[in-house]
Amino acid sequence: MGSVKDLSIIDKPGVKNPGKGRFVFSDRYSVFDWGEMPDHLDKKGEALCMIGAYFFELLSGKGIKNHYINLVENNVMEVHLLNVIKPGFSDNRYDYTAYKDARYNFLIPLEVIYRNTLPKGSSVFRRLEAGSLKLEDIGLTSMPEPGQVLDRPVVEFSTKLETTDRYITKDEAREISGLSEPELDRIMEMTLMVSSIITEEVGKAGLVNEDGKFEFGMDQDRNIILVDVLGTPDECRFTYDGMTVSKELTREFYRSSEWYNQTEKAKKENRQIWKELVTQQPPSLPADLKELVSQMYQACCNEITGKKSFDVPPLKDVLMKINSM
Repeated sequence: MGSVKDLSIIDKPGVKNPGKGRFVFSDRYSVFDWGEMPDHLDKKGEALCMIGAYFFELLSGKGIKNHYINLVENNVMEVHLLNVIKPGFSDNRYDYTAYKDARYNFLIPLEVIYRNTLPKGSSVFRRLEAGSLKLEDIGLTSMPEPGQVLDRPVVEFSTKLETTDRYITKDEAREISGLSEPELDRIMEMTLMVSSIITEEVGKAGLVNEDGKFEFGMDQDRNIILVDVLGTPDECRFTYDGMTVSKELTREFYRSSEWYNQTEKAKKENRQIWKELVTQQPPSLPADLKELVSQMYQACCNEITGKKSFDVPPLKDVLMKINSM
């Protein structure tokens, strides 16, 4: 069980043959790497599953390799499975040695982030202030403003299988994943290509694709394929007329809580056991915000897919209510 979706294994993957499984999308949600939060968002799982299936089918039609098989139910997606090689951990560091010998059928241990703009709330601002990111890393010569459109999209890497994700350089991404330089370049190329497809597609619904993330794997022929799910308001940060259309809506609520302050402090103290250092539990969302965020996911699905799958108001009306709170 994951923090937001469950996996049902039909056939386990082997060394040279993919497995088969089903993602069961739940109404749970997670922010700031905490795991399951105290509330459930009605029909969120169905909305995300149908958006993800919509994009996978679109990409398959364009010849872009991925692990999607078909949509089984509104909240159930059948996919090919890859082996997940967990890195070791000793002497306070992760050991990715096993990836040097991995050739086929495995999850690449990276999250690949694309940035088309720098919206308010982007981690870029925090990292620039802390000095962990330099202006030249994102092609800038002066401090950006929230909402700034980048002259060219930026691709970044973070870890996928560590207790807390951390940003890493391209060189470290290649080192830990055991990929060649051309293979990592291909991942970056695919990232920009798929981001562009998502941008064009959601633009038909009046949405702006600000940033997002993808995950990749190697198939049985060592082809790079897209895995997990993509193109949803959980994997991407969309806006509509400047209004947030993503799980950032819940992040914005929690940033003013004592729980959030404790999590940030704990991560700085010990990124391996930080959750054990947090004494507060996350508060529940206010009932009216919870209902509107649920409607946001459903309306987003309606308008991206072009199908009226959910009986909710138009996305613009939902967002106006959220922004008037």
